[in-house]
This record gives sequence, structure tokens and C-alpha cells, in this order.
Amino acid sequence: MLSQYKTVYCGGEAEIIEKKSRFIATVQPVKSEEEALVFIESLRKKYWNATHNCFAYVIGEHFQVQRCSDDGEPGGTAGKPMLDVLLGEEIHDVAVVVTRYFGGTLLGTGGLVRAYSSSTKEGLLSSKVITKMHGQKLTVRTDYTGLGKIQYILGQRGIRILDSVYTDKVELEVLIPEAEIGTVMSEIREGTNGQAIMELSEECYFAEVDGEMQIFED
Repeated sequence: MLSQYKTVYCGGEAEIIEKKSRFIATVQPVKSEEEALVFIESLRKKYWNATHNCFAYVIGEHFQVQRCSDDGEPGGTAGKPMLDVLLGEEIHDVAVVVTRYFGGTLLGTGGLVRAYSSSTKEGLLSSKVITKMHGQKLTVRTDYTGLGKIQYILGQRGIRILDSVYTDKVELEVLIPEAEIGTVMSEIREGTNGQAIMELSEECYFAEVDGEMQIFED
């Protein structure tokens, strides 16, 4: 299980023009090859009158599934450059279709590679790309004298408090990245002289999206 990885939270669309040819890149997150193929087919139907609908997708923790197609363009000038962009950006579980409407001027091998690479990059820029972190939920119970120290420790590490309950004690629920669990728990234990009670619960992936913490069921 990866400690963190980049993926597309929601896809986007971008267009570039090269010598009057239109290149429209459409990006979408996918969880399986079946999802990717359905997405590609939907773009073929949407742009049924296009000259080419080239695609690339990568799926899996270690990019186990990698597919691409030139869809009639000269071999290696479209799908492979698109795939190289996805792998170079290290983005997981994503598919991209670049639709071309021929503008009447041949671009040559180098021109096609640049156009398909550039349009893929622009498509990713128009999408919302996030970094998912693997971690665990931690419940911390403390008296009020230890609260300030715990809040300081969490704040120093940029760890957000998901929920807090105030009664005669304080109960905090936080999400901690896998690599920091041991250190954070040790710091809280030391900072509260062992008075804080801590309990780890479910593992999950999480990421910050538009300023809000989102939990994923990967």
C-alpha cells in the first residue's frame, strides 16, 4: 500500500491549436480498465466526426495497467507521448482522450508528439489533481490542561482536527499520515506527561480538497 500518491479528483478539458488543427484533451479519473474503456467510447461518440480520438490511461498502485492508442496517427506520435506525460507526472488511476480535428496542415512526427504531449498537460492542468495520503484516525482524550500542548503539536505538523467533543474531558479525532503516527503519538505522550489516552482506529486515504479534508475508501 502506497503511503501517498497523486490522482485526479475531478477531470477537466483543455484545447490547443497547432497549425489550425484542434487538439481537445479530456481527462477523467478511472478505477478500472472497464471504466477507462467506457470513458473512451463516450468520447468517441461525442466527437464522432473528429479525425482522431487518441487515448492513454494508467491504473493501479504501481501503474500495472498501461494502455495507449494512436488511433490512426503515425505510430508513436500520439498515444505514447500522452502515456509518457501521465507516467512522468506520476498520476495514478486516470484516463485521457485527445481529440484531433485536422486543420489541413501536416505537423510532422515531432509536431504531433509535441501537440499530443502539450494537450495532455493542459488537460491535467484543467483538472483537479490531489495527493492522497495513507494514514489512520487517532482519538485523543485529555483533560483541559493538556489540550493546549496537543493543539500545538498537531498545529506544528499541519495535522487537522476532524472532530472535538468537550465535556469534563476533551476528545479529539485527527487523521495522521502513516509515516508520522509513531512520532506524533510519542510527542503527545511526552507533552502531556503520559496523561493523554490515545486510540488508533480505521486506516484510510485522505487528501485536502478545496480547503476541506476528504476521506476516501481506497
